Amino acid sequence: MRKKIVLAALMSSILCTSVFAETIKYKTVEIPKQTVHPKRELRAAWIATVQNIDWPSKKGLDMKSQKEEYIKLLDEVKEMGMNAIIVQVRPTADRYYKYPADEPWSVYLTGEQGKDPGYDPLQFMIDEAHKRNLEFHAWFNPYRVTMDSKDKLVPGHPALKNPDWVIKYGGKMYYDPGNPKVRAFTEKVIVDVVKNYDIDAVHMDDYFYPYPVQDKNKKDIPFPDDKSYKNSKTKLSKEDWRRDSVNKFIESLSKKIKQTKPYVKFGISPFGVWRNESADPTGSATKAGPTNYDVLYADTRVWINRGWIDYITPQIYWDFGFNAAAYEVLVDWWRKEINEQQPNIHLYIGQAAYRIGGKRWENEKELPNQLKFNRKYEDVSGSMHFGLQNLIKNQKNIKDNLKENIYLKKALVPAMPWLASKAPAPVKDLKIDRKKGEATLTWKDEKSNNSSYYVVYRDNDILETIPRLGKNSFTFKINSKKADEKYRVTAVDRLHNESK
Repeated sequence: MRKKIVLAALMSSILCTSVFAETIKYKTVEIPKQTVHPKRELRAAWIATVQNIDWPSKKGLDMKSQKEEYIKLLDEVKEMGMNAIIVQVRPTADRYYKYPADEPWSVYLTGEQGKDPGYDPLQFMIDEAHKRNLEFHAWFNPYRVTMDSKDKLVPGHPALKNPDWVIKYGGKMYYDPGNPKVRAFTEKVIVDVVKNYDIDAVHMDDYFYPYPVQDKNKKDIPFPDDKSYKNSKTKLSKEDWRRDSVNKFIESLSKKIKQTKPYVKFGISPFGVWRNESADPTGSATKAGPTNYDVLYADTRVWINRGWIDYITPQIYWDFGFNAAAYEVLVDWWRKEINEQQPNIHLYIGQAAYRIGGKRWENEKELPNQLKFNRKYEDVSGSMHFGLQNLIKNQKNIKDNLKENIYLKKALVPAMPWLASKAPAPVKDLKIDRKKGEATLTWKDEKSNNSSYYVVYRDNDILETIPRLGKNSFTFKINSKKADEKYRVTAVDRLHNESK
């Protein structure tokens, strides 16, 4: 994810206003008093593996400890009412999966790049997520090779075997986005994961061309890709050529994912600002330093307009009323961008859980109110949270706020009818067996039915979602004084189309 240093750079020239009081109104932004609970809403958390941010907690843990830590994270996510996770499986041109083996095992697993961890982490992670009926989005960084100049690559690493693929910049190594061989290699790695594993989505964040590095005079140091630009023999300007290089990668990868498994989603979480309106009248009323289009060379508008991605999650990591990039301004801008460009895409919002308790985020209602604000709009289909540890540590009571209010009632992941729209057949022979203090529901479902999981309703609320694992039953506690409660069960496919 985007580093705090970048946020600090954006904010450094802005005078902070006073902290908002605990009220339901932020200047001109009104927050609904009552919490609305939509039936469908993506509720996801990023699990970052780079530099052991979230998992594993440190390098070199044994297999048993790694598994225990991961299971605990999933249980925390589930307890908070979420229904999806995004796990970083290729943080720095390395891997958390057994296949493909084009790149070395990640140093963040064993403490030694290339060392076999003794199991297939990705297979384990997917299985445990699906047991809990959590969607699993596999998160890839396409171009980053190292995080620090001291990082050593294992002999035989593709970056060492192909030095013409690599550009050194700001003390780090990157694969060159403008090199067609780099793009082809990265596509192959990702598509092979799609082939070999039962993931629900391919996910990328905001790292395409790197964020600018500055010299001692605080001037941006140019990214040194003159050689590949010259080799391209393009007539485009260097800026347009960079955007075109990223576009070619996104378009080609999108097609290959769908050719391999049409139901696997493709989503990207870009920096929160496409362009400032000072640079483009159709941009947002913001004053961001870096922007997708001008600095990261990621033209999100093209990806949306041409239908290359199934969801977009702009990282709107600022608070209500923030001078340089107000939360409400950017949510509104991205809503319009989606509605005007492409209806066949979901808009989720990247939420800054990691900022809770920091400057301008002292108010514990800031993030909960952002989530309430999102729900005012049907075209905002959910959220992804960065800073899972902040949620787990319950900073400013955020975990309690999610469990006891915002995510109190369970929600289904929104369906994507442009990928598939035919719902499974209904289940049959639903029966209930009531005993003192508990009840058991049983039902039948044809083997040929394309159901992936079941939803149990108590009256009109979702009581639980249950993966299809061969045992069509559910036992739960009941209140003997409420014997008139009605129960229903539906069958749902992997793209969340629901039966009658």
